[in-house]
Amino acid sequence: MQTESEAAQFPDLGRIVVIIPTYNERENVERITARVRAALPEVDVLIADDNSPDGTGALADRMAARDPHVRVMHRLGKEGLGAAYLAGFQWALENGYDVIVEMDADGSHQPEQLHRLLAALRNADLVLGSRWVDGGEVVNWPRSRELLSRGGSLYTRIALGVPIRDVTGGYRAFRASTLRTIDLHSVASAGYVFQVDLANRALKSGLRVVEVPITFEERELGDSKMDNRIVREALWRVTVWGVGERAERYRQWREAHRRRRGTGW
Repeated sequence: MQTESEAAQFPDLGRIVVIIPTYNERENVERITARVRAALPEVDVLIADDNSPDGTGALADRMAARDPHVRVMHRLGKEGLGAAYLAGFQWALENGYDVIVEMDADGSHQPEQLHRLLAALRNADLVLGSRWVDGGEVVNWPRSRELLSRGGSLYTRIALGVPIRDVTGGYRAFRASTLRTIDLHSVASAGYVFQVDLANRALKSGLRVVEVPITFEERELGDSKMDNRIVREALWRVTVWGVGERAERYRQWREAHRRRRGTGW
C-alpha cells in the first residue's frame, strides 16, 4: 500500500529542486538527503555547503557521485543562511528549475511532508510550512524557544502588517517565477530574518502566499545555528522595515491629500 507521499507525484509543477544549506552537518546531510529522495524520487537535491570544517562537503561529493539527482555547491566560507540560499536560488534559476524548495539539513523539516507544500503550490506562488497554523506542531522544543518563535512572528505581523502565522519558518516552496519577481539581487539579510524578507517581498508584490501545517522537530545531532546575534539582526531589520513602510504610507497619504486640496504643503 502506497503512503500519502509515495502516491504524490508532481509532473505538472515541472522540475523541482530541494536546496539544503550545510555548515558542519556531516552527521545529518546523508540522512536528510536519503529521506528526500525516498519521499519524492523525482526531485533533485542541491547541497550548498559553506566550506564545512567537518568534511560535510566531501561527504556530499561522494553522495553526488552515487546519485545523479544530488548536486553539490561548494562555497568559500560561512556567510549566513540567506547568502547560501541566494546562491542556491541563482543556481536553480540558471539550471531551469520550475520549483525551488528550502529545507534545513538537521531533520527539523520532515521530507515526508514535502508533498503538502507542493500540492498547495498548485494554487500559490509561495508556500510556507507553518508550525503555528491549525495542524502544525513542534516536537522537543523548550518552552522558551517556542515563545521566541511565536513572539517573533507576532511582532513581525504587527510591524510589517503581514498576515502570516509563521513568518520566520524555513520550510518553503517557491515557484521560479516568484523568485524572479521579488528582486533577489537587492536582498541583503543574512540570518533567519532572510525568511521574513522574502515572504514580505512576495506579499508586497501581490503574489499568492499560503501556509500549510508541518511538524517541526528539534535536531537530534549537531549544534543549532541559532544565537543572540541572529535574534538581534532579525529584531533590528524588522523594526527598520516596519518604520520605513509606515513612513512611505504616510508620505503617500500626504501626497494624495495635497492633490485633493490642490495645494502644496
